Amino acid sequence: MPPPRSSAAPTLAELRRLTESAGGAAGAAGPDAAPTLPFGVAGLDAALPGGGLALGALHQIHEGGPRGRYAATAVLFAGGILARLDGPVLWCLHSRDLFAPALARVGLHPDRVVYCETWRDAEVLPAMEEGLRHRGLAGVVGELTRMALTPSRRLQLAAEGSGVTALVVHRLCAGEAAEPEPSAARTRWRVAPAPPEGIDRRMDRRLGRPRWRLELQRCRGGAPGGWIVEACDAQGRLAIPAVLADRPAAPERVLRRAGR
Repeated sequence: MPPPRSSAAPTLAELRRLTESAGGAAGAAGPDAAPTLPFGVAGLDAALPGGGLALGALHQIHEGGPRGRYAATAVLFAGGILARLDGPVLWCLHSRDLFAPALARVGLHPDRVVYCETWRDAEVLPAMEEGLRHRGLAGVVGELTRMALTPSRRLQLAAEGSGVTALVVHRLCAGEAAEPEPSAARTRWRVAPAPPEGIDRRMDRRLGRPRWRLELQRCRGGAPGGWIVEACDAQGRLAIPAVLADRPAAPERVLRRAGR
């Protein structure tokens, strides 16, 4: 949960000061380059154009399973991505349940996060668009229940213009369809906790990193697929569990969506 707002708490108006000190690192690759952020997981990076997650673009992250409304795993996945980028992060909140110590465990220190209290989708979208104009940000996160095609196009254009990466973390309400709406996002991900397997079950529960089932549902110019990975570590990095290193998961239902 973010700290209570005080007169000294950073606001959207102070982003100019924060981004000036960041030096515009997010767009440092130049106008002709297409910078990417590799995950360090060979099969996953091979499925993505350029060998990694496209920076200066819009990406959607959905939480799988019955607790999608809380999006705890999706939040950690987003935090791990941003932990490996330089600069402050603008996080547009959907509710007051963002747990800052959990973000710190995946490498995103709370001191880097500017919390923007936007409780409705209609408020999140313009706040994200405003944040994406500040080139020194590492990224902009918006927690949404829904995102229509036109707002997604605006966010994608804003991200392309500044070089700042935009991440939308979807929180599904009870009874809402799990299938996302069409959007202009460069990629669409689904992430959910994955139970340990076989003889490693007891060891994983006591000592190992949690496992996630990570699905790339849609990727412009890439190949959808699925992987069992170890959750982000303290540097925001994923890993393939040792017992699964030669056995990536590619759920059949994900591949059937590839033509959409």
